[in-house]
Amino acid sequence: MKKNILSIVFVFTAFIVRAQIQTPVKWAYGAKKLDNNEAIVYLKATIDKGWHIYSQNVAEGGPIKTSFSFAKSNEYQVRSKTTEPAPKRKFEKAFDMNVTYFENTVVFQQKVKLNSAKPVVKGTLTYMACSNKECLPPEDVEFSVALQ
Repeated sequence: MKKNILSIVFVFTAFIVRAQIQTPVKWAYGAKKLDNNEAIVYLKATIDKGWHIYSQNVAEGGPIKTSFSFAKSNEYQVRSKTTEPAPKRKFEKAFDMNVTYFENTVVFQQKVKLNSAKPVVKGTLTYMACSNKECLPPEDVEFSVALQ
């Protein structure tokens, strides 16, 4: 009987802990070859209602900006800087400054030079999600995009 009660308590506790983990941002990845020598990698964030993530261009002293780090590879070479659409701008009391951010969805784009026929572009992105009530700790997400 004690084992059954302990099992039920354990399952219930695990359910409560899992329910408290917030994941307001989901990431998806894709790519499009422009020709045999160049492609664009797409990194799309889908953001839950009431939440936002920050632009790559946030001033020092503000929130953690979204950033992308691409792994070194002989299969591809990163061209220029990762681009983003025009962000929204507002004053946030928590940071005592104007910040640039995205809500709902945003697609970041990175041009790459192709050095092989079917490269796999890998890297890590870092972002911070906030709502009008709280900010979650910055999160690092690894990604991998195969170009066919």
